[in-house]
Order: sequence, then structure tokens, then C-alpha cells
Amino acid sequence: MKHSQIEEKHGKHGDFFHTKHGFEKADWHQHAPSPQQFQPAYLSSPEFIKNGYHCEELKDGFYWVTSGGYDAAFLVTDEGVIAIDAPPILGENMLAAIEAATDKPITKVIYSHWHSDHIGAAAMYGPDVEIIAHEITKELLTRFPDPLRPIPTTIFGDSYVVELGGEKLELSYKGANHCPGNIFIYAPKQKALTKIDIVSPGSCTFMHCDASENISGWIEAHEQILEFDFDFLVGGHITRWGTREDVRTSLEYFQDMLGFAQEALKEFCTPVGAAVFFSTSPADQYSVGTENWINSMVNYVTDKMLSKITSNGQKWEERLAGVTTNTKYHAYTIVESTRTERSHWGYQKRGTGGTNYFV
Repeated sequence: MKHSQIEEKHGKHGDFFHTKHGFEKADWHQHAPSPQQFQPAYLSSPEFIKNGYHCEELKDGFYWVTSGGYDAAFLVTDEGVIAIDAPPILGENMLAAIEAATDKPITKVIYSHWHSDHIGAAAMYGPDVEIIAHEITKELLTRFPDPLRPIPTTIFGDSYVVELGGEKLELSYKGANHCPGNIFIYAPKQKALTKIDIVSPGSCTFMHCDASENISGWIEAHEQILEFDFDFLVGGHITRWGTREDVRTSLEYFQDMLGFAQEALKEFCTPVGAAVFFSTSPADQYSVGTENWINSMVNYVTDKMLSKITSNGQKWEERLAGVTTNTKYHAYTIVESTRTERSHWGYQKRGTGGTNYFV
């Protein structure tokens, strides 16, 4: 593209903001459509189009609520309602869903974690509710106060049982994954598990492993989810609740990616493998070599993922929504987390010899 044409395209035109140093616009014609199982019937129902939310009783008073992009849940008991999260995109539609299910008051609120996209409407529950969260969540909300995310009134460390009206929810913390303080919320009677921002049922999740902080812990959380006896998973996103098979499928996808990331690191991330990327441009263009080096590993992983025939005989784009758009972002995150969080397989000896380690 000529310089004048690039300048003409700079800025927002229609549905994209272009700049020559940024990302190119994705063309939907070049990407796989979402598998049919990712398009539940409620998305086109008159009720959903009119109300902006869908609510479904999963079992025995445990309800799943979705905007079609963000999920939350609530448990109805004889003495009141326990609400789980308050995504702003649901907002007061969460209240509407609860009011349509019961006339019982909301007495307790559980925060899955501290991120505002999942609890940023919590102030709507009013000042009299008990707010329950992990102690790290309280620490973070105290450090970064937000009037729309009231400070938790009840906190715990490893585990806590919330009881109300003969029903209970078992809360547990197994370490940092999506973020520190992100908890498991389990309804044993209903066999319903809420674990936010790990598995997005039917999809490969939002880019960069759902913008997670501890990627080793995030992948481990898939295995921890499977330790629970559940029939229903509330994952926080995106169009439907999940099953055990959804968790297994997501885990397989990321295990495949971990394997290809290890291959890429062996190929491109030893001193010899990396040297070529820094020898073709001037010394004062070190960052260009770095970009080409990292992105070459990402491209390797992406190519392997998108061409692989998986365990059920299908490609990943046929099994999960978002694969052809999001895999490259996941690949970047998995390559970098593997390079930084896991073993480097040795280190530089004295002098300049030795190549069998990761840079």
C-alpha cells in the first residue's frame, strides 16, 4: 500500500480504527463460523430480543442468567436469594430475572473475583446485603476502591460455606489463575459449579486466555473444575452454560497449544535459534528482531493448531467458536507464559558456549 493510501486510511472509518503500526481489520469472510452448538435458540427468541437477558433454572432453585455475552447466577432459598456476581452488561436485568423467579429478597451476594466486568453493578443490590468474597478480593477492592463494587463484608481464605434457608454453596480457593482471589462456587445439591473466566463453554475463550494473569494456574484450573461432581457450569461467558465435556474440550485445546509452544521454543528460543532474528537488522533496531522472533513462534503454534486433526477427527475450528480469530492471541500468551513461568531447561555457562536452554 502506498504511503498516501495509508495516510488516507488512518483513524476510524466505519467499523475499524486503522493505523500503520497496529492490527489489520479482520474480514469475517476469512474466518470459520461458530459451530451450531454455540448458537442456542434463545438468542433469536422474541423474549431475549425484548428483555436483553435470558434466565434458566438449572436445577432446584439454582438459576443461570446471561446477556448473551456475560453470565451470572443466583440461588433461591426459603429465606432469601443468594446472588452470584453482577456484570454491568446484565446490570438491573439481573434484578429483573430474580424478581421473575421469586418474591424473596436478595440477602447475600458472592463475588467470584474482583474484576469490574463481572461485579461492576454490585452496588444495585443495596447497602443491606452481606457481600462474601475471598480475602484477596477485599484487599484489591480496598486498594482500588470503586463505589459500584462495594467492599466485601465477609471474607475467607481457603474455604467457606454459605448457608441460607436450608440451601448451601461451598466456596473454595485453590490459588491464582485468571486472577488472584478467583474462587470456586459449588452448589452440591444442584450439582452446579460457578467458576468464572476459565472455560467459556463452546468457545476457545476470549483472547489471551481470557486476559488471565497466571496462565499455568489458569490451565490447572481446568483440571480443578473436573474434580467437582457437577452437571452445570457457569463460566461467565458467553452464550450458554457448560458441561463436563466442554471443560474437557477446552483443556484438550490448551494442552495441544502447550505442546506446540514447547516445539516452538525448542526451534526458535535457544541462543542459536534466536540469533538469526537479531542478525538481519541493524543493532539499533533490536525491537524489530524481538517482534519477529516472538511472532514467529506464535505463527508456528497457530499454524499447528489450525491444521491439526483433533481427537474426534475434527479441526479445532469445527469444535470451538472463535478459533480462527483468537488462536493467535492464545498462542502468544501460551508461548510467553511457557517461556517465563516454566523451566528454561538450563542456563548460560561461563563464556559464550552452550545452546541447550531457552532464552
